[in-house]
Amino acid sequence: MKVLIDLIKILKNSNIRNLIDSRITEFSRVKEKNCADIFKELCFCIMTANCGAVKCIEVHEKINNGFLTLSQKQLADKFKEFGYRFPNVRSKYIIEARDYKKDLEKIIKSNEKETELRDWIVKYIKGIGYKEASHFLRNIGYENYAIVDFHIVDLLVKHNLIEKHKIMTKNIYLKIEKLLKEIANKLNLSMAELDLYLWYMETGKILK
Repeated sequence: MKVLIDLIKILKNSNIRNLIDSRITEFSRVKEKNCADIFKELCFCIMTANCGAVKCIEVHEKINNGFLTLSQKQLADKFKEFGYRFPNVRSKYIIEARDYKKDLEKIIKSNEKETELRDWIVKYIKGIGYKEASHFLRNIGYENYAIVDFHIVDLLVKHNLIEKHKIMTKNIYLKIEKLLKEIANKLNLSMAELDLYLWYMETGKILK
C-alpha cells in the first residue's frame, strides 16, 4: 500500500491536483441543478456499464436532451447512429428509468443517508448496479463514493492489494470499497478525489 500512497502523494503535489479539484467542483454543482440535468447524468451512468467512458461521453453529449423526450426506438436508433455498443437494452433501461425521475429528484433533495440512497438507486433503476450507482452519485457531488471499475481493480491488483476476481459480487465490491476508504483516509482525500487520482494513474485521463 505504501508504494501506491507515495505515488498518489507525488500527483497531489503536481498540476494534476488542480485538474482534479476542478472536476470535483463541477460534480458538486450537478446535485443543485434541475431534475432534467440530474436524470441525464443517470442516463450517462446507465450507458457506461461495460462500455468505454470516452465513447459514452461523446454519445451522451450528442443526444443530450433527447434522453428526456425520445421514444425507446428513437433513442436506440440514435445510439446505433453514433456507434454506441448496447443500443437496444440500454435505451429500454433509460426509458424505464424516466418513471422514477421525480422520485429520484425527491430522494436526492431529501437528507437520506448516502448508503440508503445508493441502495434505492440499485433497487429501482434497471441497468444500475453498485458500480454505476456509485458513479452516478460521485458525478452529482457525493464525495464518499469511488467507482470500482476494471481500471481501479487492475491498479489494486498490480500493487498486490487485492486478488483479481472473475465476477464482481456485491460483497467483493464493498470489500474493495472499504480498502479504498482506508487509502483515502491515509491521504486525507475524499473517495471521489482518490478515484480520480487512481483513474489518472491507470489511464492518463481525468474524465467523469
